Amino acid sequence: MKPILAITMGDPAGIGPEIVVRALCRREVYEMCRPIVTGDAEIIRMAVDLLGSDFSVNAVDRVADARFQYGVIDVFDLKCVDTSSFEYGKVAAQCGHAAFVSIRKAIDLAMAGEVDATVTAPLNKEALNLAGHHFDGHTEIYATFTHTKKYAMLLADEFLRVIHVSTHVPLRKACDLVRKERIMEVTELIDDACRQFGIDNPRIGIAGLNPHSSDNGLFGDEEALEIIPAVEELKSRGFLVEGPVPPDTLFAKAKCGQYDGCVAMYHDQGHIPFKVVGFNWNKQTGKMESVKGVNITLGLPIIRVSVDHGTAFDVAGKGIASEDALLLSIDYATKMAVNRKMRR
Repeated sequence: MKPILAITMGDPAGIGPEIVVRALCRREVYEMCRPIVTGDAEIIRMAVDLLGSDFSVNAVDRVADARFQYGVIDVFDLKCVDTSSFEYGKVAAQCGHAAFVSIRKAIDLAMAGEVDATVTAPLNKEALNLAGHHFDGHTEIYATFTHTKKYAMLLADEFLRVIHVSTHVPLRKACDLVRKERIMEVTELIDDACRQFGIDNPRIGIAGLNPHSSDNGLFGDEEALEIIPAVEELKSRGFLVEGPVPPDTLFAKAKCGQYDGCVAMYHDQGHIPFKVVGFNWNKQTGKMESVKGVNITLGLPIIRVSVDHGTAFDVAGKGIASEDALLLSIDYATKMAVNRKMRR
């Protein structure tokens, strides 16, 4: 059976509902999985009208009542938005709350085994916190409600797959978090993720922290004290790893297929090359032409894949947002769900 995917609508004031509808208007999505949206059915109907689609919306309060039929968008209706006061492109507490409860429902369904994977559309952190939900973002929400202590962010787009030793911390603290145990932990996570994508014996490149990976201690000692010992122990355990690879060459090699995965030492080290590859700006129109790439939370007991872009309030409600990243997220989530079942 095709896996069931719970897809959150994201912040309703952003592009989330629009890209969800765009993606679910693609026949190939229904050929690979059975999607159900968690959120507000009326917001999804508004997105259908915005795009001029003739698809119908099937509001349900049980996964068992979903039709999973092309031409029908199934919505686990949480009735979480007052559409009389709703506005596109505006930060609002009710929208932050709607995004939050959509995520919670997707998590609950996955934890209960009613869906095989979850896919998340973007939320707005300011709106989320205005609603009283004090989280840094999706990753922390998932970790909290799945009771997960050890987890990591993986960015993926074709050949480039990047996991991070640390993410949302000040740069000074990020350097202190470069530790042998954490490097080994995230390397094991990305190795396992690659196998879930169908890659046997993945090759992992591990970045250095300092310029030129410190040039044998000229520019720092983190490589000698933490990164090299981690690489050596990983090799002794049978992992196909190489490092520390100078950060300014690691990602160029990975983009061309030399590595199946990369370990970045901190947030921007991994995010900048990833977004240079996946985000394409059109100088003539002054707009982002395409936004690709997905964000996968590893270490959870359930599957969570997300678009790696924001709510784009500046274009929300205009019917022009691209669904490319969401389609890629659905594809990754489907592959992971299928491979996870096969491995069991």
